[in-house]
Amino acid sequence: MNQMLKKRLMCAFQLTHELVTHLDEAVLGLDLPELPSNRISGQLWCIVGARESYLTAIQTGGWQGFWCSLHEPQVKQAVLSALEATQQQLGELDFVDFTQAQLELAFTLLEHEIQHHGQLIRFVYGNRLTFPASWNKRYTV
Repeated sequence: MNQMLKKRLMCAFQLTHELVTHLDEAVLGLDLPELPSNRISGQLWCIVGARESYLTAIQTGGWQGFWCSLHEPQVKQAVLSALEATQQQLGELDFVDFTQAQLELAFTLLEHEIQHHGQLIRFVYGNRLTFPASWNKRYTV
């Protein structure tokens, strides 16, 4: 079960990376027209911050607070670098002997990432953008 959770997290992380790779940098500043919303870059900042914060919590065994090292979420390469760093950090974790608290944190991280996928789908549709093939396959968008 623990390895399945890690596999699902890695898959979700990879899907996020593929979407950002697919999008042009200029669209990171878009929001949802005529709706109260943050920007795509704000969604990505939150994803990176949650990854960093939850991975730290998993490693230390408890919540240490939210923080985000991504200072330029509107810069595509900065976002990709942060996504890659957190994906590597996840890959280095050994899920075999996780405590119940670590598993709960990992599941919460997975939920958070997937919730942002749903939000990003709305952003892509709302701005008439396109999806990478992996998103079409995974989410039938």
